[in-house]
Amino acid sequence: MAAHHLLLLLAALLPAAATADPDAVQDFCVPDAGRSRPVELALLPSYPCRSPANLTASDFTFSGVRSAGNFSADTGFAGVSVTPAQFPALHTLGMSFARADLSAAGGVNPPHYHPRATETALVLAGRVYAGFVDSGGRIFAKVLEKGEVMVFPRGMVHFQMNAGDEPATVYGSFNSENPGIVRIPATVFGSGIKDGVLERAFGLTPAELRRLEKRFGPPKTKTAEMED
Repeated sequence: MAAHHLLLLLAALLPAAATADPDAVQDFCVPDAGRSRPVELALLPSYPCRSPANLTASDFTFSGVRSAGNFSADTGFAGVSVTPAQFPALHTLGMSFARADLSAAGGVNPPHYHPRATETALVLAGRVYAGFVDSGGRIFAKVLEKGEVMVFPRGMVHFQMNAGDEPATVYGSFNSENPGIVRIPATVFGSGIKDGVLERAFGLTPAELRRLEKRFGPPKTKTAEMED
Protein backbone atom coordinates (compact mmCIF):
# COMPACT_ATOMS: atom_id res chain seq x y z
CA MET A 1 0.00 0.00 0.00
CA ALA A 2 2.85 2.39 0.85
CA ALA A 3 4.44 1.72 -2.54
CA HIS A 4 1.12 2.45 -4.24
CA HIS A 5 0.86 5.82 -2.46
CA LEU A 6 4.45 6.65 -3.42
CA LEU A 7 3.70 5.99 -7.09
CA LEU A 8 0.66 8.25 -6.94
CA LEU A 9 2.74 11.00 -5.35
CA LEU A 10 5.42 10.70 -8.04
CA ALA A 11 2.79 10.79 -10.78
CA ALA A 12 1.45 14.05 -9.35
CA LEU A 13 4.83 15.70 -8.90
CA LEU A 14 6.72 14.69 -12.04
CA PRO A 15 4.62 16.67 -14.56
CA ALA A 16 5.12 19.85 -12.54
CA ALA A 17 8.84 19.26 -12.29
CA ALA A 18 9.12 18.59 -16.00
CA THR A 19 7.66 22.00 -16.88
CA ALA A 20 10.04 24.02 -14.70
CA ASP A 21 13.34 25.51 -15.83
CA PRO A 22 16.26 23.19 -14.98
CA ASP A 23 18.00 23.86 -11.67
CA ALA A 24 21.47 25.36 -11.85
CA VAL A 25 24.32 23.06 -10.86
CA GLN A 26 26.79 25.89 -10.26
CA ASP A 27 26.77 29.54 -9.16
CA PHE A 28 26.26 30.83 -12.70
CA CYS A 29 27.00 29.98 -16.32
CA VAL A 30 27.81 32.76 -18.76
CA PRO A 31 27.86 31.01 -22.15
CA ASP A 32 31.11 30.76 -24.04
CA ALA A 33 30.52 32.60 -27.33
CA GLY A 34 33.38 30.69 -28.92
CA ARG A 35 31.62 27.39 -28.28
CA SER A 36 28.06 28.52 -28.87
CA ARG A 37 25.15 26.31 -29.78
CA PRO A 38 21.84 27.16 -31.48
CA VAL A 39 19.60 29.48 -29.46
CA GLU A 40 16.99 26.79 -28.96
CA LEU A 41 19.50 24.75 -26.97
CA ALA A 42 20.45 27.64 -24.70
CA LEU A 43 18.48 26.27 -21.75
CA LEU A 44 20.26 22.92 -21.57
CA PRO A 45 22.47 22.40 -18.49
CA SER A 46 25.26 21.13 -20.76
CA TYR A 47 25.62 24.50 -22.51
CA PRO A 48 29.35 25.42 -22.41
CA CYS A 49 30.24 28.08 -19.83
CA ARG A 50 33.02 30.63 -19.67
CA SER A 51 35.57 30.23 -16.92
CA PRO A 52 34.58 32.29 -13.85
CA ALA A 53 38.19 33.49 -13.65
CA ASN A 54 37.68 35.38 -16.92
CA LEU A 55 34.42 37.12 -15.93
CA THR A 56 33.96 40.66 -14.64
CA ALA A 57 31.05 42.70 -13.27
CA SER A 58 30.34 43.88 -16.82
CA ASP A 59 29.33 40.34 -17.76
CA PHE A 60 26.52 40.55 -15.21
CA THR A 61 25.12 43.94 -16.20
CA PHE A 62 22.77 44.91 -19.03
CA SER A 63 21.93 48.38 -20.34
CA GLY A 64 19.49 47.49 -23.09
CA VAL A 65 16.39 48.59 -21.17
CA ARG A 66 17.50 52.14 -20.38
CA SER A 67 15.30 53.42 -23.21
CA ALA A 68 12.06 52.35 -24.84
CA GLY A 69 11.85 50.08 -27.85
CA ASN A 70 10.09 50.89 -31.11
CA PHE A 71 6.49 52.02 -30.67
CA SER A 72 3.66 50.43 -32.62
CA ALA A 73 1.57 52.95 -34.53
CA ASP A 74 -1.53 50.80 -33.97
CA THR A 75 -1.28 50.22 -30.21
CA GLY A 76 1.15 52.81 -28.86
CA PHE A 77 3.12 50.00 -27.24
CA ALA A 78 6.87 49.43 -27.22
CA GLY A 79 8.45 46.35 -25.69
CA VAL A 80 11.99 45.17 -25.01
CA SER A 81 12.28 41.52 -23.97
CA VAL A 82 15.44 40.29 -22.29
CA THR A 83 16.24 36.57 -22.16
CA PRO A 84 19.61 34.75 -22.18
CA ALA A 85 19.73 35.40 -25.93
CA GLN A 86 20.13 39.13 -25.22
CA PHE A 87 21.73 38.94 -21.75
CA PRO A 88 23.85 35.75 -21.53
CA ALA A 89 24.38 36.03 -17.77
CA LEU A 90 20.73 34.99 -17.26
CA HIS A 91 21.54 31.53 -18.57
CA THR A 92 20.65 28.77 -16.03
CA LEU A 93 19.23 31.31 -13.56
CA GLY A 94 15.58 30.61 -14.39
CA MET A 95 14.49 34.18 -15.01
CA SER A 96 14.08 36.90 -17.64
CA PHE A 97 12.60 40.38 -17.79
CA ALA A 98 11.12 43.02 -20.08
CA ARG A 99 10.46 46.73 -20.41
CA ALA A 100 7.08 47.89 -21.67
CA ASP A 101 6.27 51.48 -22.62
CA LEU A 102 2.78 52.82 -23.28
CA SER A 103 2.23 56.09 -25.15
CA ALA A 104 0.20 58.84 -23.48
CA ALA A 105 -2.67 58.54 -25.95
CA GLY A 106 -4.13 55.37 -24.45
CA GLY A 107 -1.23 53.10 -25.41
CA VAL A 108 -2.10 49.46 -24.84
CA ASN A 109 -0.27 46.16 -24.45
CA PRO A 110 -2.92 43.91 -26.06
CA PRO A 111 -4.22 40.78 -24.32
CA HIS A 112 -1.61 38.04 -24.28
CA TYR A 113 -0.24 35.31 -22.03
CA HIS A 114 3.04 33.61 -21.18
CA PRO A 115 2.76 29.81 -21.36
CA ARG A 116 5.86 29.13 -19.27
CA ALA A 117 6.08 31.89 -16.65
CA THR A 118 4.35 33.98 -14.03
CA GLU A 119 5.00 37.71 -14.43
CA THR A 120 5.33 40.49 -11.87
CA ALA A 121 4.81 43.95 -13.37
CA LEU A 122 6.20 47.06 -11.64
CA VAL A 123 5.00 50.49 -12.79
CA LEU A 124 8.07 52.71 -13.08
CA ALA A 125 6.29 55.76 -14.46
CA GLY A 126 2.74 56.87 -15.16
CA ARG A 127 -0.59 55.24 -14.34
CA VAL A 128 -1.51 51.88 -15.88
CA TYR A 129 -4.80 50.00 -16.03
CA ALA A 130 -3.75 46.36 -15.82
CA GLY A 131 -5.34 43.03 -15.16
CA PHE A 132 -5.79 39.37 -16.03
CA VAL A 133 -8.66 36.93 -16.61
CA ASP A 134 -8.69 33.58 -14.85
CA SER A 135 -9.80 30.25 -16.30
CA GLY A 136 -13.32 30.84 -14.97
CA GLY A 137 -13.68 34.08 -16.91
CA ARG A 138 -13.34 36.40 -13.89
CA ILE A 139 -11.34 39.59 -14.43
CA PHE A 140 -8.94 41.03 -11.87
CA ALA A 141 -8.03 44.58 -12.90
CA LYS A 142 -7.25 47.98 -11.45
CA VAL A 143 -5.31 51.18 -12.13
CA LEU A 144 -1.75 50.88 -10.86
CA GLU A 145 0.16 53.93 -9.68
CA LYS A 146 3.91 54.46 -9.89
CA GLY A 147 5.69 52.02 -7.59
CA GLU A 148 2.87 49.45 -7.49
CA VAL A 149 3.27 45.84 -8.59
CA MET A 150 0.75 43.37 -10.02
CA VAL A 151 1.24 39.67 -10.61
CA PHE A 152 -0.05 37.81 -13.67
CA PRO A 153 -0.19 34.05 -12.99
CA ARG A 154 1.32 31.75 -15.60
CA GLY A 155 -0.94 31.09 -18.57
CA MET A 156 -3.50 33.77 -17.64
CA VAL A 157 -4.51 36.26 -20.33
CA HIS A 158 -3.49 39.76 -19.22
CA PHE A 159 -3.17 43.31 -20.56
CA GLN A 160 -1.99 46.83 -19.74
CA MET A 161 -3.25 50.24 -20.88
CA ASN A 162 -2.04 53.76 -20.15
CA ALA A 163 -4.60 55.35 -17.83
CA GLY A 164 -2.91 58.73 -17.51
CA ASP A 165 -1.93 61.78 -19.50
CA GLU A 166 1.80 61.01 -19.57
CA PRO A 167 3.77 58.09 -21.08
CA ALA A 168 3.91 55.03 -18.82
CA THR A 169 6.68 52.51 -18.27
CA VAL A 170 6.35 49.01 -16.81
CA TYR A 171 9.11 46.59 -15.83
CA GLY A 172 8.13 42.93 -16.01
CA SER A 173 10.05 40.00 -14.53
CA PHE A 174 9.45 36.31 -15.28
CA ASN A 175 10.33 33.12 -13.44
CA SER A 176 11.56 31.44 -16.61
CA GLU A 177 14.45 32.03 -18.99
CA ASN A 178 12.04 31.52 -21.88
CA PRO A 179 8.53 32.58 -20.81
CA GLY A 180 7.12 32.68 -24.34
CA ILE A 181 4.35 35.02 -25.42
CA VAL A 182 1.07 34.35 -27.19
CA ARG A 183 -0.56 37.56 -28.44
CA ILE A 184 -4.28 36.91 -28.65
CA PRO A 185 -5.29 39.20 -31.57
CA ALA A 186 -2.40 38.18 -33.82
CA THR A 187 -2.70 34.51 -32.90
CA VAL A 188 -6.42 34.39 -33.63
CA PHE A 189 -6.65 36.62 -36.70
CA GLY A 190 -3.16 36.36 -38.16
CA SER A 191 -2.36 32.67 -37.96
CA GLY A 192 -4.42 31.34 -40.86
CA ILE A 193 -7.30 29.73 -38.92
CA LYS A 194 -10.03 28.94 -41.43
CA ASP A 195 -12.51 31.76 -42.01
CA GLY A 196 -15.53 29.63 -41.17
CA VAL A 197 -14.18 28.91 -37.70
CA LEU A 198 -13.58 32.57 -36.87
CA GLU A 199 -16.82 33.83 -38.42
CA ARG A 200 -18.87 31.34 -36.41
CA ALA A 201 -16.90 31.65 -33.18
CA PHE A 202 -16.95 35.46 -33.05
CA GLY A 203 -20.12 36.23 -34.98
CA LEU A 204 -18.18 38.08 -37.68
CA THR A 205 -19.21 38.84 -41.22
CA PRO A 206 -16.68 38.04 -43.98
CA ALA A 207 -15.99 41.78 -44.38
CA GLU A 208 -15.32 42.22 -40.65
CA LEU A 209 -13.01 39.22 -40.66
CA ARG A 210 -11.06 40.60 -43.66
CA ARG A 211 -10.53 43.87 -41.78
CA LEU A 212 -9.17 42.08 -38.69
CA GLU A 213 -6.93 39.81 -40.74
CA LYS A 214 -5.54 42.79 -42.60
CA ARG A 215 -4.66 44.55 -39.35
CA PHE A 216 -3.07 41.59 -37.59
CA GLY A 217 -1.19 40.13 -40.53
CA PRO A 218 -1.90 37.90 -43.52
CA PRO A 219 -2.44 34.19 -42.95
CA LYS A 220 0.70 32.10 -43.03
CA THR A 221 1.34 30.35 -46.34
CA LYS A 222 2.20 27.13 -44.55
CA THR A 223 0.28 25.65 -41.63
CA ALA A 224 0.65 22.55 -39.51
CA GLU A 225 -3.01 21.58 -39.86
CA MET A 226 -3.89 18.18 -41.28
CA GLU A 227 -5.56 18.15 -44.67
CA ASP A 228 -8.81 16.25 -45.01
